[in-house]
Amino acid sequence: MEIKTARFVMSNSDVKKCPEPNKPEFAFIGRSNVGKSSLINMLTGQKKLAKTSSRPGKTQLINHFLINEDWFLVDLPGYGYAKVSKKSKEKFQAYIVNYILQRENLYCLFVLVDARHEPQKIDMEFINWLGEKEVPFALVFTKADKLGRTKLDKNLAAYKAELLKDWAELPPLLVSSAEAGVGKEDILSFIEQNV
Repeated sequence: MEIKTARFVMSNSDVKKCPEPNKPEFAFIGRSNVGKSSLINMLTGQKKLAKTSSRPGKTQLINHFLINEDWFLVDLPGYGYAKVSKKSKEKFQAYIVNYILQRENLYCLFVLVDARHEPQKIDMEFINWLGEKEVPFALVFTKADKLGRTKLDKNLAAYKAELLKDWAELPPLLVSSAEAGVGKEDILSFIEQNV
């Protein structure tokens, strides 16, 4: 798939105010410092589509981008680490949950995890919650350029082993690096097969 057009449509914190659910949606979520905005910009070929920041937790709304006038790419707030008040964290976590559980045209949620780390408790809890709620998702390992092949394989194997403690079969696993342009084709062809 080639992304020819990508344009911002709206930001909000209420699933009821999201665009009409008449096009497939593919949403991206992850811990606040996982490189989500950089990955979205790499996928769309636009450096400033999603706001990147050295300060984690910049995304605090549900952001809709219309891709090729055909499907929505949705940038969701990160979870964990964001330096926001407990009250606003609870508020935006509530609308993330509402979006994930109520959006009927959500085809797949891409859960981004940092390839440099072994399975983190916060990620595993979120992944298992998605499984309990039967939300279709794929795992995207980001920042793969930051470690060697051996260490990358070791961390992927650790994630698979951790998942297989609770899961009969593994979700789709994709590897990416926004900096090196790795994974773009795999992620876009995964979306194309599911549109």
